[in-house]
Amino acid sequence: MSTDATEIRAGRYAEIGAIIRRDSTVLIDRWAHRAAAEQPTARRVHHAVLLDELPTFLEELGASLAEPGDATHHCRVAHRHAEQRWQTGWSLSELIRDFRILRLVVLEYLDDYLDRPLRLVEVQAIGLALDESIETSVARYVEYREDQLQQLEEGARHHADALREADRRKNEFLATLAHELRNPLAPLRNSLEVVRLSGDSPETVRRLREMMDRQVTQMTRLVEDLLDVARISQNKLTLRQDRVDLRDAIEKAVQMNAPLRESRKHALGLAVPPVPLPVFADESRLIQVLVNLLNNAAKYTPDGGRIAVAAARDGAEAVVRVRDNGNGIPADMLKHIFDLFTQVDLGADRRQGGLGIGLTLVRRLVELQGGTIAAASDGVGRGSEFTIRLPLLEVPAETESATAPAAAAAAAARHVLIVEDNADGRDSLATLLGLMGHRVDVAEDGPSGIAVALAVRPEVALIDIGLPGLDGYTVAARVRAALGQSVFLVALTGHSQPEDRRRAAEAGFDAHLTKPVEPDELQALLADQLPKR
Repeated sequence: MSTDATEIRAGRYAEIGAIIRRDSTVLIDRWAHRAAAEQPTARRVHHAVLLDELPTFLEELGASLAEPGDATHHCRVAHRHAEQRWQTGWSLSELIRDFRILRLVVLEYLDDYLDRPLRLVEVQAIGLALDESIETSVARYVEYREDQLQQLEEGARHHADALREADRRKNEFLATLAHELRNPLAPLRNSLEVVRLSGDSPETVRRLREMMDRQVTQMTRLVEDLLDVARISQNKLTLRQDRVDLRDAIEKAVQMNAPLRESRKHALGLAVPPVPLPVFADESRLIQVLVNLLNNAAKYTPDGGRIAVAAARDGAEAVVRVRDNGNGIPADMLKHIFDLFTQVDLGADRRQGGLGIGLTLVRRLVELQGGTIAAASDGVGRGSEFTIRLPLLEVPAETESATAPAAAAAAAARHVLIVEDNADGRDSLATLLGLMGHRVDVAEDGPSGIAVALAVRPEVALIDIGLPGLDGYTVAARVRAALGQSVFLVALTGHSQPEDRRRAAEAGFDAHLTKPVEPDELQALLADQLPKR
């Protein structure tokens, strides 16, 4: 008997081919039971998935045995039959074992069904056909794994490139941060020396005061931006949203941007509609977004350039566009412009400065308020445009009682106790409150803070949290227990997370102020909150 594969494949095995095609359902049932017993993988994979291609495979297998001219059909189906197993987690050895189980099932069934013994050539033909199926499946499996490996390698390379880029941007950010913090420190240090040497010249003091205020404001903004990015990344940023007329936010942002804009002699075009643009937003954060975009436009627009701000209604949205005719944005940077620590390469010109976090903060603040922001530019030297879209409020706002803004109301004179261990912070705040017309007592640590509070019984106690002796929480709790609601307790701290505010409230504090305290915020608190008690 010949064992030549070509001769075996050329033979016609019509009888066994017809039985396999006709009784495929019986064969599948026998295979399923045997596979469940002998193939552990079959137990953990959904049974229906394993059966998807098997009926077609047996149909084509029977046809290839009966009609040698169709020998390749069952191989194509075997390919699909095998792929289904790879997709459900089978290994190559499990796949081959499954074909062997199928071979035994087919041979045993034919041996039971036929009224004669299977001829050797028939056994060889069935074995050869299934071996061809295995060969096809293995070849495709190797290709499949090579494709997977290539994808993994490409993914690893991409990940490594991303890590290197992130590390580069981080190092650049740290260098820039050090530079940006040193910038205001130098004039502050120089100013202190000038004050020491110049005596009490009113004009000199006035100029130095204005300069120091600008530098402190710059440092505060840098620190606040960093804290905001950290809060957003940890989902800890708290928004105080209410009905806001977008036109008012634009007006305030334009006013806040005016010094920078005017210092560079920029012309401003402002176009807002005569009717309100009501949105549900945190007004201070919305102003922060707009100021950031205006400052960004001013920094990247040469002296004498033009900045345009336009607001309009577009269907159910309010749209604000901030456009400039400045440096523009390279096409390859547009998709990264909102990424953290990303800055457009300015070459040797570092006049613009910045940490590369402003636009990241802008995008997240806009998105947190239900809006979107997009950047556009026609290229380097052709300006840029940032477009903000926010959902409009259509429901009329409820009528509110007319009240004068808290900032405009002068606070009545209060008796204030400051408990602060930092001597400069304590003395400067005491001086500020004294100039506002308030009576001030001070204490420098926790125990003395309690003693002074019980002795002088202030209306307001401003208590630092990080005190020596006893922390601010303990001081507040003891003062509250002794004086009850007659004293208004305000926590002073450099921490402003929701957890910090919760702990302050639990300790008995009525309000929470984050350092450095804005004078207007403190004055408004004394003027507006205390009468409500």
